[in-house]
Amino acid sequence: MRLWSLHPKYLDAKGLVAAWRESLLAKNVLEEKTKGYRHHPQLHRFRECSQPLAAINFYMAVLYKEALKRDYNFDKTKFVNPFKKPAAIIVTDGQLQYEWQHLLKKLKTRDRVKYLAIRNEHRLHPHPLFKMVKGPVADWEIL
Repeated sequence: MRLWSLHPKYLDAKGLVAAWRESLLAKNVLEEKTKGYRHHPQLHRFRECSQPLAAINFYMAVLYKEALKRDYNFDKTKFVNPFKKPAAIIVTDGQLQYEWQHLLKKLKTRDRVKYLAIRNEHRLHPHPLFKMVKGPVADWEIL
């Protein structure tokens, strides 16, 4: 499971679809509708925030908006569109940089056009749910 801290604008088609699919799974886990993936490290930051379901719904709403920009057909009924943004979840610049390198490695072989378009990006933007602060790669990340 990869719930990207990076803004979804950086994801290629496969990455955006996978992020949507993974967020659906995460939402089911947070709603206790499945027994699998309950202890997945990527879910710690959602569980630790004050409103885990509001956070995952907002996360999905941003993915949905990115999908609309690309004329993809994601199912809007799969999430509750939040009236307001929940409290931001902290993400470190070290975590974003780790995810950035991970994404570039995937794109280099999977989607060369997207890779070439974003590889020189210097100022990374997090997903709007996250607030970036200085720090190392997250403890929950599997290196």
